[in-house]
Amino acid sequence: MSNNIVEEFNSYRAKMNDAIMEDNNKIIKRIFNLDTNAFTAGALDKKTKELLGLVASTVLRCDDCVKYHLEESHKAGLSKEEVIEALSIATLVGGTIVIPHLRRAYEYWDAVEQEAASGL
Repeated sequence: MSNNIVEEFNSYRAKMNDAIMEDNNKIIKRIFNLDTNAFTAGALDKKTKELLGLVASTVLRCDDCVKYHLEESHKAGLSKEEVIEALSIATLVGGTIVIPHLRRAYEYWDAVEQEAASGL
């Protein structure tokens, strides 16, 4: 794994999403579209939706999803304190089995903050 886990994750995600979309499967395209639209502001603002996505992803133990929602949370302007509070709820709900995912979430949030601070 490279030193920049954020760049590595985003590069792989983009590459594979492109490969998936090249197959032109209507069902998959609709699922991707639904996912994108579900996280736009509506009755709930984007920040709230990202925190909901982060908690659900943590409880479901989906590291890729956690990374995605951590980045989107950062882009939406959530603070580390807000994210950690949401992760604490996820750990409470998910139980100790999510602690390894919590560790990786902390690591990834720090990497996202470092990348933002360096202007990448």
